[in-house]
Amino acid sequence: MSDRDVVISARAVSKRFGTGPHAVHALDDVSVDIFQNEFFTMLGPSGCGKTTLLRLIGGFEQASDGEIALEGKALNDLPPFKRPINTVFQSYALFPHLTVRQNITFGLEMQNMPKDAANRRADEMLELVRLAQFGDRQPSQLSGGQQQRIALARALAPAPKVLLLDEPLSALDLKLRKEMQIELKRLQTETGITFVFVTHDQEEALAMSDRIAVMQAGKILQIGSPRKIYENPTHRFVADFIGDSNFLQGDILPDATTGIPASLALPGGQNVSLAGVIQNGSSSPTPAPARATIAIRPERIMLQPRTNSETALHGRIDDVVYFGTDTTYHISLDDQTRLLTRVQNRDGAAMPFARGDQVDVTLPAAAIRILVD
Repeated sequence: MSDRDVVISARAVSKRFGTGPHAVHALDDVSVDIFQNEFFTMLGPSGCGKTTLLRLIGGFEQASDGEIALEGKALNDLPPFKRPINTVFQSYALFPHLTVRQNITFGLEMQNMPKDAANRRADEMLELVRLAQFGDRQPSQLSGGQQQRIALARALAPAPKVLLLDEPLSALDLKLRKEMQIELKRLQTETGITFVFVTHDQEEALAMSDRIAVMQAGKILQIGSPRKIYENPTHRFVADFIGDSNFLQGDILPDATTGIPASLALPGGQNVSLAGVIQNGSSSPTPAPARATIAIRPERIMLQPRTNSETALHGRIDDVVYFGTDTTYHISLDDQTRLLTRVQNRDGAAMPFARGDQVDVTLPAAAIRILVD
């Protein structure tokens, strides 16, 4: 538990749609703390429960069980308009008949802010999103990225304690989406408002978040910084969903003295050393299971021309894919296990391996993770 101030807390929250045996369990006993001035991302595939949790925080749905609180005060019975929380949806939902400035001031005036004060606040927000010169334009005169920034300005204008963002970048093209990732993080940092972001895009999550909650089937599997989630996944699903991973299954051979994992015996008879390997996200030694799955990122695998070294796995290059910044090698081990290896391209040098080459494959112990299936 962090000593930072908790803004949003969820305790044993479940959400069911429907009743009886046909009820859909969108959320299943979810508990999480979201901190002040944090960019917190809920990441997962469609149907994992991330948008449902966002809607529960915003008040657009009611929890079947559990409690959601803002700064320690229960929100369950408060309607959306009484929560100091704003939401930016996938659609910009700007009023087409109002100017950009009027779109921003509309909500402020509905809260009884004097018109002059609302206009000053709108101008501050336009400066914040770097569109100060566009206040008198109509939304139809703006690009998609500019409209998204106006939607953000409108949501930020009342200075909410929490801003919810439901996949707001999904309609933008790739280049603009990358630019808006930087903008969103800048806005969160400058305003100090807690952002709760929902996405299925792992790159968005890694690029912007202070912490990520990876979700599957209505549960949070792991919460941590982007680096922790990527480098030390605890579940196979997390390792597979965030980036690319290689998975190897086999029998664990424990150390005769300590009982902790010493090596993994692959079906083909080769062994992978597990000395010092992180297990379930922790480097603390734990007793070895009988069987296990290990994961290793493609960029961490080392290739050398085949020497039949006893400390390396042996395989063949099946395919070579050039991506500009790096080259991916598709490898079949001697037992037909398939691996991906990624090598960064440097200084225009020729690719060191070609299709059909026989290679030694080394899996550094520091890069291996033993996972929960």
